[in-house]
Amino acid sequence: MEVAIRSLLRPSKGEDAHRVSYAELFFDLVFVFAVTQVSHLLIGNHTIYAVLQAIMIGAIVWWVWVYTAWVTNWLNPEANPIRVLLLLLMIVGVVLSASIPRAFGESALLFAVALVVFQVGRSLAAVAAFAKEKPGHALNFVRIAIWLAASGVLWILGALFPDARLWIWLLALVIDYAGPRARFWTPGLGRSPLETWDVAGAHMAERMSLFIIIALGETVVVSASAFASLELNWSTGINFLCAFTGSVLMWFLYFSRSERAGSRYIDAAEERGMIAQTAYTYVPLLMVLGIVLSAVVDHFLLDEPLKADFFTAMLLGLSCALFLVGSALFRAATGFRLPLFHVVGAICALGLIFLGSLVPVITLAWLANGIMLIVLIFDLTKKGEPD
Repeated sequence: MEVAIRSLLRPSKGEDAHRVSYAELFFDLVFVFAVTQVSHLLIGNHTIYAVLQAIMIGAIVWWVWVYTAWVTNWLNPEANPIRVLLLLLMIVGVVLSASIPRAFGESALLFAVALVVFQVGRSLAAVAAFAKEKPGHALNFVRIAIWLAASGVLWILGALFPDARLWIWLLALVIDYAGPRARFWTPGLGRSPLETWDVAGAHMAERMSLFIIIALGETVVVSASAFASLELNWSTGINFLCAFTGSVLMWFLYFSRSERAGSRYIDAAEERGMIAQTAYTYVPLLMVLGIVLSAVVDHFLLDEPLKADFFTAMLLGLSCALFLVGSALFRAATGFRLPLFHVVGAICALGLIFLGSLVPVITLAWLANGIMLIVLIFDLTKKGEPD
């Protein structure tokens, strides 16, 4: 018989202190859909404006997910009230994800309202959950709710004024991303004390790794779906192999060394909150955006592999560079020296953009794979643990 869980807090000791629950994994399914929606923003719209839109939407999708990961780092998803909270958030998350393709068009208000309800509603629920056992955390989430409500006004205003929507939403995004760095300073309440930012390091590391897997899964699904729709022959097989190799290299670059070392580093640190804020909140966005853009490139690669196209080359160079820079910054945030070979690889990847009008996309994709392979070889042959 299942024992009733009386506390809403995640256990501080034992396996359950860091174990990712089935409720959290079920919640993540909504973000599989959301990541797919973000990548499809660019598949049918080949403009710089669409790239900016996709980056903005990708950034807010990541922010919605990572805020929830912080909440479930402290609250116990095995407790029924928290399970109910996650299920309600999933419903709102489906509405938010469904509105992504037309977020800058006719679904703007639906997108904005769903976003505000998700962010502010989750924060207020956290206030109630923490009120009895951790009043300091409850006050922290009061600050967070105020910040998210302030940016929420801008998200809704942007939806109501289409001519200024891009700029209003950019301002809202800046406020959202500035909050944790300002420790949610609020008039009359001050900043969040650092002791309220303590996290279960292993749980935070595993949650981020699972989101990286979600994003990489999108690259596999996109390339495999495109491959399945084509005539199966040696040519299409080689093209699919190229796309799949890119996904594998990204997986190896993160999971061969970064994930394990990062998990050990944050778990052994005395002050985990600020480390988690940098390494597991801000920095991963670069890697996630790189992977999402890579999924779009995979679609173009399978569709027209011999076409020389500047837009596809730009996405390819950006995707590879963003992932390598994100990986480098993650290393720096978890105790390593900044790996210069990642930075050099990112610069080389950006150089591929200038070949976009001259070289077929399949050639550029293999070159990008070559860059990541060289970085990976340097990485695996470099000895030493974090400094």
